[in-house]
Amino acid sequence: MQHKIAIIGLGYVGLPLAVEFAKKYITIGFDINNKRIQELKSGKDSTLEVEDDQLNEVLASSLDFDQDGLYVTDQLSDLANCNTYIVTVPTPTDKNNRPVLVPLQKASESVGKVLKKGDYVIYESTVYPGVTEDECVPILEKVSGLVFNQDFFVGYSPERINPGDKEHTVAKILKVTSGSTPESAIVIDNLYKSVITAGTFLASNIKVAEAAKVIENSQRDINIAFVNELSKIFNRLGIDTHEVLAAAGTKWNFLPFKPGLVGGHCIGVDPYYLAQKAQEAGYHPEIILAGRRLNDSMGSYIASEVIKLMVKKDIPVKGSNILMLGITFKENCPDIRNTKAIDIYRELVTYELNVDVYDPWASVEEVHHEYGIFSTTSLKATQYDAIVLAVAHKTFESLPIESLKKPNAVIFDVKAILPKEMVDGRL
Repeated sequence: MQHKIAIIGLGYVGLPLAVEFAKKYITIGFDINNKRIQELKSGKDSTLEVEDDQLNEVLASSLDFDQDGLYVTDQLSDLANCNTYIVTVPTPTDKNNRPVLVPLQKASESVGKVLKKGDYVIYESTVYPGVTEDECVPILEKVSGLVFNQDFFVGYSPERINPGDKEHTVAKILKVTSGSTPESAIVIDNLYKSVITAGTFLASNIKVAEAAKVIENSQRDINIAFVNELSKIFNRLGIDTHEVLAAAGTKWNFLPFKPGLVGGHCIGVDPYYLAQKAQEAGYHPEIILAGRRLNDSMGSYIASEVIKLMVKKDIPVKGSNILMLGITFKENCPDIRNTKAIDIYRELVTYELNVDVYDPWASVEEVHHEYGIFSTTSLKATQYDAIVLAVAHKTFESLPIESLKKPNAVIFDVKAILPKEMVDGRL
């Protein structure tokens, strides 16, 4: 078949994928955020996942839909002539860490309104096993009036985007694919093969593909939780965790994980999706939730360690001035979704400290909208009682730390990127 592709959701996952498909197919990117659509039409990507020249190279100048390239729109009617719909909307959790499927359900309703006989719908959003067929397909059937696996077919191909990573881009990461029938699975696999240079892996069914995605990040979460716990133990024993890891890393099969904050839209969220499904099946997951609890506690732990170091240096805590470097969820990336750096901030202010958050990567407006705090993209001409390096942005390595601190100030390096002799504490 000649694919005419619609990408539903143009965020960190959807846009890079749309750009790749647009090199070979008529591709329409759809997003309900008009501001995002206007930004993309101007050839700019605020997520910085796609370079401006790459975007402009594939961006179509009009909505003629008659040649390969990327068309962006917030009008659902523009998708009416597509035959392959790829859903890349976020799947977050609520304040109680329960999966929120509303964006996925709304996207399914939208696709159902334009779905036709012979069409394909492929989901990339991270979910627990069963969501595609048990939650999404019934919505597609109800809204479209069509019959699943007779009039239309469904697939699941989990996203593997790594925000801020310019080496492991979407086309260079092997893609897992699946389909609701053996024939549709091959069609879907061949579609991805045409743009993913790293190749594809065809899973036996959709649930296997869903499960594969959710355990990828759960495994990483558990491994990081282990080294975070080691960091807490070695701190009490007066041993440098990174020196221990360097020594242990000389063994060929030692896994090189490092302690730190675990946030973002994948590692800090996906384990809760698997845990939810496990509990519905009557099993209480112990290791998965233990890892989540430990990793979610690291922000407050870091803040308390900073306070302890201040007390040891006889620095008055209440009313002191603290500089926090970084608010994004990871280094060299503007993504603030589910950042755990905010946990450090929130714990510090409970001690009635004055905390300035400096992050040249983060949008001041987005940070305020999401977390209700005012960050800054420029440093103040002041000296601080303590400096907490929370995110390992490359630009922070060359900051004039000495000129930003008072003579007796505390420096805590969460990511261990500063010279060891410069800092008072690190994970």
